[in-house]
Amino acid sequence: MRRSRTTAAGAAAVAVAATLLAGPSAGTAGAAEPERLVIDLATDTGAFHGGASGSLYGVYGDGVPSRNLIEGMRLRTVSTKAQDGPQHPGADALEMLPPFVDSGGEDVYIYMTDIYRGFPYQWPGADGPARLADFKEKIAKQVRQVMTMGDYKDHVVYVPFNEPEGNMFGTGAWSYDNVSWLDDPQEYFSAWKEVHHLIRSLDPAARIAGPNTSLLFDQVKGFLRYAKDNGVVPDVMTWHELSSPAAIRTSVARYRGWEKEIGIGPLPVNVNEYGHNYHLSVPGQVVQWVSAIEESKIDADLAYWNIDGNLNDSAVEANKGNGQWWLFNAYGQMSGHTVRVTAPHPNVQYTLQGVATLDESKKQSRALFGGKSGDADVVFRNVDPGLFGKTVHATVQEIPWTGQVGDSAQPLRLTDRKVEVGADGTVTLPMRGMNEMSAYQVILSPGGGGGVQASPSVGWRGTYEAEDATYTGSGYSRNGPEGTPSDVGKFATSGAYNVGGLRTGSDGVLAFDVDVPQDGTYDLSVFANSYNLYGLVKERGPTNVFLRVDGEDPQELRLPLGYKWVVWGHTDTTVRLSAGRHRITLAAKDPDLGVTRGDAIIDRMDLRLRDAHVTQPALYEAEYATLHGTRPAYTRAGASGPGTVPLTGGASATFWVHSPADGESTVSVDHLGGGRASLALNGEKLQLPLAGGDKKGTDRVRLFLSGGVNKITVTGESGALVLDRLRVAPSRGTLVPSVYPAEKGSLSGAVKATDTYRFANGGKAVTDIGAGTANALTLDVVAAQSGRHALTIRYSNGEQAPATHYNPDPVARHADVSVNGGPAHRVLFPTTFHFNDFRELTVPVTLRTGTNRLTFTAEELPDFDGDTYNQYDQRSPYAPVIDQVAVTPLSAR
Repeated sequence: MRRSRTTAAGAAAVAVAATLLAGPSAGTAGAAEPERLVIDLATDTGAFHGGASGSLYGVYGDGVPSRNLIEGMRLRTVSTKAQDGPQHPGADALEMLPPFVDSGGEDVYIYMTDIYRGFPYQWPGADGPARLADFKEKIAKQVRQVMTMGDYKDHVVYVPFNEPEGNMFGTGAWSYDNVSWLDDPQEYFSAWKEVHHLIRSLDPAARIAGPNTSLLFDQVKGFLRYAKDNGVVPDVMTWHELSSPAAIRTSVARYRGWEKEIGIGPLPVNVNEYGHNYHLSVPGQVVQWVSAIEESKIDADLAYWNIDGNLNDSAVEANKGNGQWWLFNAYGQMSGHTVRVTAPHPNVQYTLQGVATLDESKKQSRALFGGKSGDADVVFRNVDPGLFGKTVHATVQEIPWTGQVGDSAQPLRLTDRKVEVGADGTVTLPMRGMNEMSAYQVILSPGGGGGVQASPSVGWRGTYEAEDATYTGSGYSRNGPEGTPSDVGKFATSGAYNVGGLRTGSDGVLAFDVDVPQDGTYDLSVFANSYNLYGLVKERGPTNVFLRVDGEDPQELRLPLGYKWVVWGHTDTTVRLSAGRHRITLAAKDPDLGVTRGDAIIDRMDLRLRDAHVTQPALYEAEYATLHGTRPAYTRAGASGPGTVPLTGGASATFWVHSPADGESTVSVDHLGGGRASLALNGEKLQLPLAGGDKKGTDRVRLFLSGGVNKITVTGESGALVLDRLRVAPSRGTLVPSVYPAEKGSLSGAVKATDTYRFANGGKAVTDIGAGTANALTLDVVAAQSGRHALTIRYSNGEQAPATHYNPDPVARHADVSVNGGPAHRVLFPTTFHFNDFRELTVPVTLRTGTNRLTFTAEELPDFDGDTYNQYDQRSPYAPVIDQVAVTPLSAR
């Protein structure tokens, strides 16, 4: 019988935390020295840029993803389709432009070619000149549309051609003249000049980007010479790097050499497609790209291999982030200037790489690194005693991989401690048992003041690979290897293999043998996937399997759906285990609960002891928050961590706070007195008494947090409140939801209740809302008091438009929600991958005391001109299937 094993991935956090808490060890005689990642704080390599936080087709529209996810990721640039282009559903440039800019975004690059269907682009015309003439008409229309956008137009960059060597000026059926410009550039260069002049004639202030080739061909140098000679040099230089981080550094250096030789620039650069399926969603892989991009001081956009509107496999549903999102959240909170980082294998992918900053005004250094399993030493050199003192406070966090569609909590705190600076100005942090799929963050700050060591946020945990578990029964398959460094088109998978067999008609049982250290409750996560359009999955929705511990305590689990096979999410539950060995099984049949319907693959199972490390409130130190109008102070006694933040009038600290689900949490505002401050949740100032006072204390408030990422801002109102930290924990009993089944509402027109979707609560849901306002759902809800409330809608949306290539094209349906007959507010609902898979989405609404009438309608949004409609089923006229709504007060003291 094969036994499952605890992998290095499972043991990583325990080993790292224990080693750091114990301090540097003497090592073992004869043992190999750990690799060293050296961070030289004395070598300034330029102002922090943040350019790796870019996205191709990552924003569908307002709400998909949420503004929290856009702002919290510090999304800097987005490349997206021309307004009303038929390439994909959503991601229309002028619809996503305002929410993107309002969320802190810089530039939207409009792929003007995406006004056409297909790839290569299907531009009509009998010959090249006729096709170019048609394109120029469409370009002129796009520019005129942009000119109506007010100040938002200043954030637009026009991209006239995309990968011209493989499309319009390549050799395919849809080319200009069946001649590649790489061989004969005459027609392409002429077209570039014509289009450049056209755009500038309509928008003299236009910024134009190009040539947007699939890689930095040698022929691009000739393009630059032509552009200079003819006065049509692009304002932003763009190309794609679907290669490696090493190629980023090499290509940027080569291009900068051309600039000097030709006598142009230096121009801003946007490598507006980077990374592969194997890398995306994996923090330990993506941090290697981030390192190269930040070092090169350019902008870059994550490649679009899958679905749009999910920030390139960073966003889960509308408002949740996976591990990759939290990596970019950490990256976006860097500030000051970058410093030199010397990796043990410089510029070699799939090895330990990193990026680091020093912000003298904050007295903080931050480092992000990853890509290696096992051990390494992170060495900070030239730690300035004038800035940090003789002791530093080191906080070490892990950002684990949670799958493409798997929600992640905030980074795990591995250790938090004071470290003496060596006589030579060095601080060495021994990292032991690292996981190559994780990224890690270190924050250094002065350690000579107050502050106590915070305990780790995770204790014992173990990971068990499905391919190492025991399978009995029919249908078994061991699948893989999946994505690898030599096969980057496939998806990353823990251990490279996964197991199939749990499906309709199977009697398969997958058994994991585990050994746990103590009696207690354990969080259990099954990393799994079902392809939403595959056979029985398409017919029934989420695949169900049955879990038992030592043959007892049966549970039914619904496994995650994805847009393709090997797209991983996780299903979570808890189990009670006594110290010692146990067998945990996943089965396709259970004598008490039933049989599996569907088809699933299993990657791994994780266990985590649910002890005080896990159940304590999450800690968010003010000195690590996003600060405006203030900076940390490190000399106040009585602080929880290394520092505090003084909040005078208008100064603020913003925290990115995770909630596992929509619902009540208790937020404790710890402070040292000195003034008062207001609270805002997700951009809305809360109608609560001001926090703070004259003396040290804690203000506790109950807030309704949306599942996923929440933005909590503390803003000084009077005096100078000395803010210490936030502590956040789920709670219940104060903000009590009132739940209303949709089928109990008033259904008008074609709207009907259905029992088709078995996973709806109570077995019924409401469908066919939309295709006009006559087909509506109306619900009367009751509010105990007037004010802001959370409206939580349980819905499903499995609509998917026909695609022309490898990208699945799910459609974000919408509902126009009206309160008490007021103006309707349009709410977008991202895909749930199946109409029998339900999710929750929360929007804030204002209710009056007593009964309030909510009306849900929908109708198809026309194109920008208001007269035409999309002809490829890319704009749905329908709302999602609605199961129920819940109304909850947004806050209470």
